[in-house]
Amino acid sequence: MVKITDVARHAGVSPSTVSYALSGKRPISQMTRQRIESSIRELGYRPHAGARALASSRSNVLALVVPLRAGIHVPVVMQFAVSVVTTARGHDHDVLLLTQEEGEEGLRRVADTALVDALIVMDVQLRDPRLPLLRSLDRPSVLIGFPQEPDGLTCVDLDFRAAGELCVERLARLGHQVVALVGSPPEVYVRKTAFAQRVVQGYTAAADRNGMSSCVDPCEAAPGAARRVAERLLSEQPALTGVVVHNEAVLEPLIEAFEQLGLRVPGDLSIIAICPDELAESLRVPVTSVALPSAELGARAVELLTKKLDGAAVPEATLLPPRLTDRASTAPRNAS
Repeated sequence: MVKITDVARHAGVSPSTVSYALSGKRPISQMTRQRIESSIRELGYRPHAGARALASSRSNVLALVVPLRAGIHVPVVMQFAVSVVTTARGHDHDVLLLTQEEGEEGLRRVADTALVDALIVMDVQLRDPRLPLLRSLDRPSVLIGFPQEPDGLTCVDLDFRAAGELCVERLARLGHQVVALVGSPPEVYVRKTAFAQRVVQGYTAAADRNGMSSCVDPCEAAPGAARRVAERLLSEQPALTGVVVHNEAVLEPLIEAFEQLGLRVPGDLSIIAICPDELAESLRVPVTSVALPSAELGARAVELLTKKLDGAAVPEATLLPPRLTDRASTAPRNAS
């Protein structure tokens, strides 16, 4: 590892002069500064976090706030986290991951220190109790998710309402008239998590618009729960031919449960999911799906945040349009 003393020796100056060039604490001549910068580039020297903080009055650390509450599908959360970390490194920032469910208190504890320059907040609820604090902080934040009242906040997310509508519209065009939404675990709806609520809103609006019979069934993230939901749906909706799944953890066991109950996918039952593409593509019956763009959302959040840190204006609302890919799990109603 190249040290500051190596740079000083290479540039023919003292280590303290290199330190002054990095921190800007004392003036040095332009010729000396250029010689130091040339040595830094040639040797590949990277100042440690403390030196960068001295130079910029920043920690060069972003906080990613994602409380791991009940009902959260951790593998998808980690996709977001990887994207945030990767993009942040491209902007010379590290990421502090905060997973405790501490709400406003946890945010304030971090914000009141010099640990982080800015915050990315996930698992946003419609009436999120953290919002008043986020609006009052002296450091920028970006939400991955849209609360009911996003004024004064910077938010980015998939347009989940449009995603719910798109799934139903595709089933309607295929001739399906009795549909069901197998949704997130019940506690996600109890908390009024924004993305889950908006999928229901879009799904219900599109079903009503198309004169379809519809229902919504939350589902615990477990194979046994998937089987119970499948049995209940077929008992209560015997004419069911279309299912929208917004619960990555039960997608595969749900398909297996319907097939064990005598329904062929897609011959008897068409299934559309809102999930990552790699999951939809990997199943024995590849599933028609609306992609969950976790990589793009994480990157967008970091880009917005770094612009805010630099004092640039950014849009308050960034909604990514849903993208549906047809695969083998959907077919026209009554297809043989």
